[in-house]
Amino acid sequence: MTGSDVTRDGVEGARPGRDALTGALTGRRRRRRGPGEQAMVPDAEFSSYYGKPVLNKPTWRALDIAGYLYLGGLAGASSLLAAGADATARPALARTAKLGAAGAISASLVALVHDLGRPARFVNMLRIFKPTSPMNLGSWLLAGYAPLTMAAAAADVAGRYRLVGATATAAAAALGPAVTTYTAVLISDTAVPSWHEGHREMPFVFAGSGATAAAGLALACVPTGQTGPARHMAVLGAALELGCFRLMKRRMGLSAEPYEEGRPHKLVRAAEALTAGGAALAAYAGGRSRGLAAVAGTALLAGSAALRFGVFHAGVASAEDPKYTVVPQRERLQARARSEKPGGDGPGP
Repeated sequence: MTGSDVTRDGVEGARPGRDALTGALTGRRRRRRGPGEQAMVPDAEFSSYYGKPVLNKPTWRALDIAGYLYLGGLAGASSLLAAGADATARPALARTAKLGAAGAISASLVALVHDLGRPARFVNMLRIFKPTSPMNLGSWLLAGYAPLTMAAAAADVAGRYRLVGATATAAAAALGPAVTTYTAVLISDTAVPSWHEGHREMPFVFAGSGATAAAGLALACVPTGQTGPARHMAVLGAALELGCFRLMKRRMGLSAEPYEEGRPHKLVRAAEALTAGGAALAAYAGGRSRGLAAVAGTALLAGSAALRFGVFHAGVASAEDPKYTVVPQRERLQARARSEKPGGDGPGP
């Protein structure tokens, strides 16, 4: 297609013959027809060569993988909250956070194995250690982190083996930030445009989202006298999540478009409203009213879940439309060609 231009709206100026698209869809703009004029061919939209997708869209189940992204963030941030609660003598907050971390990571592993189809497939990922593979490192991370959360929760509930429980709590808290954010690295390492183009900010978005989820669980379940750290975490997490998500979309350019359309747009808007509203309510009324604290916590939990599902569905939508793969590639190639021209801003000697 040397004689055509692929633009954000499709292919313009396509020429017949060897330079013409040969797929079922060609990418010409829909032309307005006059009264009584009949179209000789159906209207077409931009697609790829022979009408085949440029990328194979993710085949992951939304409930399994988006749930896996959400629960991992909740678990990792809850472990941090549990360690802080132990250090500041807030036993109810510590127990809720420990149980939340253990329950969330267990459910996260169930969701992952369900999507894989067989538990043996998860075990097989532990046969090697490959630092360059986010999936392999994530598998090792989960294999080490999950037993720690269960030991910490069991020791707290039993009221025995306090040294073992304290050690497990501290170790889980040390791994907590990685558990909260590694899924962002995992999806950003794919070729899916709306995930890959956000690789710089996505870990910070997931960190903030995990923090709001953990704070929401604490606010919903813990007496208000012990929720001070959770309220602070809710405000800081919401600021990090919402600020970095806006920054990510602004920097992504065309690849941010799926976040502004259809189901992802509705989920993202709901996430922003629930997270901002829950954080504000937690800050101003969460320490005064048990009922309002529970409402704030529920809103934060729902907002974090909506964000993860919105990110998941936006990625699938961007993989289905070749525009989000082809157009940024063309723009990068054109920018490189301009910079390498004589007199351009090319690299120095």
